[in-house]
Amino acid sequence: MRKSLIQLLFFMTLILQLTSCVTTHQLNYLQQPKNKIPAYKDTVSYKDYHLKEGDRLYIQVYSTDEKTNTLFNGSGGSGMQMSSGSGENTDLYTYLVKSDGNIKFPLVGDVQVKGKTLREAKETLEDAIRPILKLNSVDVRMVGRTFSIIGSGKAGRFSFTREKINIYQALAMAGDLSYSADRSRIRILRVNENGNQVKTFDLRSADIINSEFYYLEPDDVIFLQPMKEQFFGVSTFWVALSTIITTYSLGYFIYKSFF
Repeated sequence: MRKSLIQLLFFMTLILQLTSCVTTHQLNYLQQPKNKIPAYKDTVSYKDYHLKEGDRLYIQVYSTDEKTNTLFNGSGGSGMQMSSGSGENTDLYTYLVKSDGNIKFPLVGDVQVKGKTLREAKETLEDAIRPILKLNSVDVRMVGRTFSIIGSGKAGRFSFTREKINIYQALAMAGDLSYSADRSRIRILRVNENGNQVKTFDLRSADIINSEFYYLEPDDVIFLQPMKEQFFGVSTFWVALSTIITTYSLGYFIYKSFF
């Protein structure tokens, strides 16, 4: 009976460990859609961002007239500094999209940009400025764009370092996902014309590249969740073996103490 009880304890422990092991199937990125990994070929692909209320635009005006350049761009500060929000005159040459969808631009007045892409806003501004000033072109960039990551030991707010940032670059900025994070149930809170929307996607799928989840939008919030296996989870064979031996030894000690 003693031998049978010890064997039962051993096999129960073994089954528990096997059911709680975290496999590469649960951790690896860019896997082909199969074995419960979804395909996203039929989802809406990435579309250029459309400006909304509260967005901040840094606008540079390029003209053959030096006075015009100085008026709109100042005498110092590079465009690269301005685009990242680090230039000294960023606030001075940044324009807020108001609730009515307009920005207030010098000498021109209100210019409607809400709902437009950056390219469309650039063309609209050029059309508004050209009858008034000598103009070559206008450069329009968004500043103050951020996204947030919460959950599974991660928490932070990050700035866009380039025009577009994909989901893998965003997670790399946060130090990548932890071993315990559930890559099959990533949630993203996104604000669009219909209000706040929460969507769930599987980060392991290679089809993510062709989906609406691949590129982040300003103010996106990414929610990470722990795997169900986190409490008992083991990542390698040696960890599993060590846990089994420890559990078996503890069970044997308890048995010897009370029987």
